[in-house]
Amino acid sequence: MKKTLQFLKSLTLSELLKGLGVTGRYLFRRKFTIRYPEEKTPISPRFRGLHALRRYPNGEERCIGCKLCEAVCPALAITIDTELREDGTRRTTRYDIDLFKCIYCGFCEESCPVDSIVETDIMEYYFEDPSKRVITKEQLLAIGDKYDQRITAMKVADAKYR
Repeated sequence: MKKTLQFLKSLTLSELLKGLGVTGRYLFRRKFTIRYPEEKTPISPRFRGLHALRRYPNGEERCIGCKLCEAVCPALAITIDTELREDGTRRTTRYDIDLFKCIYCGFCEESCPVDSIVETDIMEYYFEDPSKRVITKEQLLAIGDKYDQRITAMKVADAKYR
């Protein structure tokens, strides 16, 4: 009896008709295609993108070399070397982030006591050469300088969101 029923189903092509029914239901619905370079999708306020190092208004870098971000990073993507300056303060000589290892969890940003490292809302970056996957301190500072107003606005909006 089961074999006969299966044979009849295969003759009537019921699976094919079910599939065509699903296709037909979506055929006349409103499309949700986005033309990417011209149109952008809405970004969540919690989105985490490209990293940046920030500076104080007087131009001095904020990072005090406490290495909390390096310690808290679950992917071990951050490498920091520090050095004491003449005035007794500690500053970083090396601050590297391996973006292939980074899982964009935001722990580095949350652990920073001086709000030095931030994850911006910038998602449009790429690498043509795999050896450039490590972003250095100078590059991070340049990103922070370039997008400082955008980062500050993002921080203000984030404070309102919380």
